[in-house]
Amino acid sequence: MVTVSLRFDNETKRNLDQMCDEMGMNLTTFFMIYARAALRERRIPFEVRADNDAFYSKENLAAIAKSATEARSGKVIEKSLADLEAMEK
Repeated sequence: MVTVSLRFDNETKRNLDQMCDEMGMNLTTFFMIYARAALRERRIPFEVRADNDAFYSKENLAAIAKSATEARSGKVIEKSLADLEAMEK
């Protein structure tokens, strides 16, 4: 057996301890479950994404997909930088 040390801010540690306690386990059990799932599945056992980044919001990704579809079908409006700057004002 080896010992692994992790650093958390106080609030994260407190919240994780509380969640684990509600599930009837401690942090060691929590991380062992995570490690075994990662090894078994040969991947991070949950989706990693940037929810807090507005660029990756569902609305923005849908708008980008719509724009790409319109561009492929020839529905493109061209604006110069001067036009865009004028629109900003």
